[in-house]
Amino acid sequence: MKRLWIGSALVGSLFLAGTSYAAEGVTVFAASSLTNAMNDVAKAYEDQTGVKATLSYASSSALARQIAQGAPADIYLSANEKWMDYVEQQSAVEPSSRKTLLQNSLVLVAPNDYPQDEVKITASWDLGKALQGTRLAMGDPRHVPAGIYAKESLEALGLWEKADRLLARANNVRSALLLVERQEAMLGVVYKTDALISKKVKIVNELPNDSHTPISYPVAIVKDKANKSVDDFYKYLQSDQAQVIFEKYGFGVN
Repeated sequence: MKRLWIGSALVGSLFLAGTSYAAEGVTVFAASSLTNAMNDVAKAYEDQTGVKATLSYASSSALARQIAQGAPADIYLSANEKWMDYVEQQSAVEPSSRKTLLQNSLVLVAPNDYPQDEVKITASWDLGKALQGTRLAMGDPRHVPAGIYAKESLEALGLWEKADRLLARANNVRSALLLVERQEAMLGVVYKTDALISKKVKIVNELPNDSHTPISYPVAIVKDKANKSVDDFYKYLQSDQAQVIFEKYGFGVN
């Protein structure tokens, strides 16, 4: 009888261990500009495998600092190379897992009822007049990737000196978009992918790609977090199925 109890306990333990393993998920820290696309990628992956991905979104800088301080992330997806460089320098990710996954571009957006459908962006542009008493929304160029790229572009176009005094500095690119949607800012510089998902703004111009550093999204596995569940999701991000979803939202894929 005792032997039977021991055998039953062993089988029960193995069953629980198997259940725990099967239910093991993955935690992804991703730039806020990836919200809609990554939500769809995670759902498609869960439908296919039964494995749930927990997604945490914020500016790349905030996420990088959290990961460097030991936040419980398994995978980091940044909106620029700088913040991936930072976590790599902090020995917070596996260097061999770093890959450039996506590309993006910048656009100028305005509320749908803005009087102009196209705005010419030149050094002589009267930005103050165009803003109609509001400010230019964009990510804070001190740390938000979208803002860093936007500053580079405005400098190249001869507009930064004007724009700097008129900025509404947002903590991430989605917050900048929200300011334009609410008409708290009549113009904003955001990623093209963000503009395409909004029903409340229109694209009034695209910023030249050669006016700023190429916008790339690197991905990496966090230090000491590699396991089967993490590796499988990391590989799925690079799969044809995931790339179709990213392309649907306007991202360029490698």
